[in-house]
Amino acid sequence: MTSVLIEEHPVTDAGSGLYGVTTGPDDALWFTLAHNGRVGRMVPGAPPTTYLVDPAGQPTIIVAGPDGALWFTESRAHRISRITTDGDTTRFPVPSRGGGPYGIAPGPDGALWFTEMNADRIGRITTDGAASEFPLPVTGAYPSAITAGPDGAMWFTMNQANAIGRIDMAGTVTVHPLPTDAAAPVGITAGPDGAVWFVEIAAGQIGRITPDGTIDEFALPDRAARPHAVTTGGGGDLWFTEWAGNRVGSITTDGTIEVHDLPTPRSEPHGIALGPDGALWTALENGTLARISPAGRSRAV
Repeated sequence: MTSVLIEEHPVTDAGSGLYGVTTGPDDALWFTLAHNGRVGRMVPGAPPTTYLVDPAGQPTIIVAGPDGALWFTESRAHRISRITTDGDTTRFPVPSRGGGPYGIAPGPDGALWFTEMNADRIGRITTDGAASEFPLPVTGAYPSAITAGPDGAMWFTMNQANAIGRIDMAGTVTVHPLPTDAAAPVGITAGPDGAVWFVEIAAGQIGRITPDGTIDEFALPDRAARPHAVTTGGGGDLWFTEWAGNRVGSITTDGTIEVHDLPTPRSEPHGIALGPDGALWTALENGTLARISPAGRSRAV
């Protein structure tokens, strides 16, 4: 088994709902605090700073945008928001009332694409705030995470429809049902192998889909681990969080899985991202950012 070093860095209190994490254009980690409506920033090795957005807004997924700012969803406030690296925030309501935006990712067209869980829609917003929406051909789909694929389209999970969706830049949607019933896919990312990878929270599996729709599934050692988020690491593997298993794991592109226990029990890992220091970072519900350094990975910050 590959050895890893896991270090925990407290950034907030356990009730703040530390949730999403990404690397910003300023070589800092940016994260969301879903329960107290804040967005935070931390340079590895330095103290964190947080910015109040909306106490009731529930910021969730955060990504680096194409304009040098960070973009994030506010699921309860039904907004897409933008924060500069200096902490200035601009908010944009989504077109569907009560849409419940969750996932967000930059697209190949220079815009941000997002999911609306409550509205069965995929949204698109330009960097100047002009938003549009595309309805899904399935009702009750609960679209969740979204990523840019290797084929010039956006790929997203359909948690309740038990499927993976694809939407091209013209808004045409294709639905790929999963082989496993009630798998409930959530996190999704483009892999290093020209495929898209995702997690199945209810089935305890990692999935892979090629641009032509071919799906493979890989069972976790603990099928009750409830994997949540997935990202591409710096070494050619993919890394994921196990929310119920209190672990992080890696999977190679040929399906070899390793898992690693987190130091603190019941820490509830959610988002995971490659950090500016070459390590993996995951957001823990207990208010900690955990740094996962695979053997041989750089420690420089």
